[in-house]
Amino acid sequence: MSNKNRTVHISPSMVCADFMHLDQEIGLFEKYHIPFLHIDIMDGHYVPNFTLGSDFCARLVARTSIPLDIHLMIENVDTYAPLFCSFGSPYVCFHPEVSYHPLRTIALIRSSGGKPGIALDPATPIEQYKYLLPEVDLVCIMTVNPGYAGQTLIPSALDKIVELRTYLDRNGLSPLIEVDGNVSWKNIPPMVSAGAEILVAGTSSLFSKEGEREDNLKRICRLASSYSQAQQDDSMDHA
Repeated sequence: MSNKNRTVHISPSMVCADFMHLDQEIGLFEKYHIPFLHIDIMDGHYVPNFTLGSDFCARLVARTSIPLDIHLMIENVDTYAPLFCSFGSPYVCFHPEVSYHPLRTIALIRSSGGKPGIALDPATPIEQYKYLLPEVDLVCIMTVNPGYAGQTLIPSALDKIVELRTYLDRNGLSPLIEVDGNVSWKNIPPMVSAGAEILVAGTSSLFSKEGEREDNLKRICRLASSYSQAQQDDSMDHA
């Protein structure tokens, strides 16, 4: 793992939010200066589930200035990606195996106003898509199989984060590393230690029913802040 300064960010998984009190949820995220809102877009084809869509994104950007972190778990990505790029220059992440020409898809996202990213499933090796890494702003490492909340961490995914972190640092590449799946209180420390910079927080931590929302939010913000400071201190020690 590199000793460069890295900040750990929280990206709440909005599919897990309380839709009956969404304005209250967003108000809390604004109060604690949450930097991203993670939006899962599922089409019932790439994954066997349907979730959020473009209308939801439009309403979010009308309500809050928090940037969106959009994860397209869909087929026909070139058809729909430009639509999601219009919501305030968001991160727009896709699964490269659904694209016949991933470099063209990345260019399409960027030219449409988005910040392109790729998402790698647990069974997808980093080696397969290393040629894309210089072209993207974000790499989402799926630590569970995509499609549903509440799954158990696939342990080999931690090794993949380390592998990606090492490769990016050795080659002077700077896309952010995001982790998505079972980002629990137990799993957050090894994820961050492995090199994660954005934690997609869902039912295993932020939206856990075992604590009040604001208490969970305070807790995860403290963790992110402490990890960021620890890494900055480590960087200074090795300067």
